[in-house]
Amino acid sequence: MLTTERLLLRSWRDTDLAPFAAMNADPAVRRYFPGLQTKVESDASVRRFRAHDEEHGFTFWAAELREAGAFIGFVGMVVPGAYLPLPTGCVEIGWRLATEHWGKGYATEAARACVEYAFGELKVPAVAAITTVENQPSINVMKKLGMVYHGEFLHPKIDPTDPIAPHVAYVVERP
Repeated sequence: MLTTERLLLRSWRDTDLAPFAAMNADPAVRRYFPGLQTKVESDASVRRFRAHDEEHGFTFWAAELREAGAFIGFVGMVVPGAYLPLPTGCVEIGWRLATEHWGKGYATEAARACVEYAFGELKVPAVAAITTVENQPSINVMKKLGMVYHGEFLHPKIDPTDPIAPHVAYVVERP
């Protein structure tokens, strides 16, 4: 669990499943993904996040507004798939927030805490992030985190003819 000025990054609760499924059914939230997720698919994502947390001690944590106690999405880190062209030993950081929480600096605030945790507690050599080349809002967050362009690639799990297949990676190394 991580705490920032406005947010709490915590383990997933069963009460997060419905709002997370609603997020994953929102075309704006899923704009840079291959498609919308059903409730079954969204719930399966949470099961994977929980399993990753059990195994590694970190995951894409549920993000909650501290003052209101409201679930707003997720921010966290995972061990990246070997199929991604990322530095050895890094963690992959990611975020996904409900649209009503966009533009308020929450993703950057929470991601900064994750980067600090990754370097301070996990002692990883680097933190990486990926997104489709079209996702300028996420690229902006990456840059605010001090990440630098690491390269472009076709995401191996997305049809290469899909417009979102071209991805970029950004990396920040441990100081």
